[in-house]
Amino acid sequence: MNAVVAIDSLKGSLTSMEAGRAVCEGIRRVYPDAVVSVRPLADGGEGTVEALVSGMNGELRTITVTGPLGQPLECSYGIIGSSGTAVIEMSAAAGLPLVPEKERNPLLTTTYGVGEMIRDAIARGCRRFIVGIGGSATNDGGAGMLQALGYDFLDSDGKPIPQGAAGLERLASIGSDNVLPDLSQCRFCVACDVTNPLCGELGASAIYGPQKGATPEMVRQMDLWLGRYAALAAKTFPRADASFPGTGAAGGLGFAFLTFTDAVLESGIHIVLEETHLADYIRNADLVITGEGRLDGQTAMGKAPVGVAGLAKQFGKPVLAFAGCVTEDAVACNQKGIDAFFPILRTVTTLSEAMEPGTAMKNMAGAAEQAMRLWKACREAR
Repeated sequence: MNAVVAIDSLKGSLTSMEAGRAVCEGIRRVYPDAVVSVRPLADGGEGTVEALVSGMNGELRTITVTGPLGQPLECSYGIIGSSGTAVIEMSAAAGLPLVPEKERNPLLTTTYGVGEMIRDAIARGCRRFIVGIGGSATNDGGAGMLQALGYDFLDSDGKPIPQGAAGLERLASIGSDNVLPDLSQCRFCVACDVTNPLCGELGASAIYGPQKGATPEMVRQMDLWLGRYAALAAKTFPRADASFPGTGAAGGLGFAFLTFTDAVLESGIHIVLEETHLADYIRNADLVITGEGRLDGQTAMGKAPVGVAGLAKQFGKPVLAFAGCVTEDAVACNQKGIDAFFPILRTVTTLSEAMEPGTAMKNMAGAAEQAMRLWKACREAR
């Protein structure tokens, strides 16, 4: 028995590797000599650093950066092995949960701390970056991040513009004379699963601004400022293209990466599957097991378990999935490569009890064991 297990984290309960190890335990209750490869899984958003660091012998580095409202903030990023690859979640330095609801105002929030994380990783020898940009509190077009990396964003008096989207109103010139020299050697794989352009009705300000605290008038202003910023950037930086899909991600951070660094925007799950070399493990497997905390119709629209299932089907492998809970519309996952899925709950319980890590581990292992008993019985009956 050769099984590959790649399960996304059960948010607030189990990490990706913890969930995978629980499945491994269940498998070995039925197949004691099974070869089980537990691989980390994430979709490029929350949990990506944790999954890749714990699953690929990486290290977690904690530093103090500038938070979204300009305050000092401790945050962490990962460095994977000897590959010189840094794994960063922008939300660790500029995420919406870091800003109290009553203080949410994208005119003031900055991505400066994201640039400080990148700068620290460069100083430690990293030249390859995986960056998740979901969950931002910002709409500054990535100006803060770029300032931290040495780009000069100046007003008409030659002074640095203030932090936050409001600073873009005063932007008169962008210079690169003081950019960190090693930045030109860096390559960024940016996990981006949205296609919004920088400006307009589907742009960063209009679509995501309100959830960050923007009023209709603020949305109008920020969209105007981002448009001016993009036009100014295009005069000096030939890669500037405000209409490119994904440039509106994270309040324009997608635009900043594509315009001012050597970057590509890719599906988060695609990046993780490539980085973990999951195909090499699946190739010779008898069975592939995946899952996440909640399996539903959204899962079928490209979330991590369906990414695993799609890869498995390229090799003709059967796929099972386990989840903390399963909704009625999860049946759509059966058309996306997941042959059968199972909720792991075994009794009526409260949500907090079900999410208790020890309980979740026990339930996951138990569900996997029973599925393996069925698997074994069917194979022996052939």
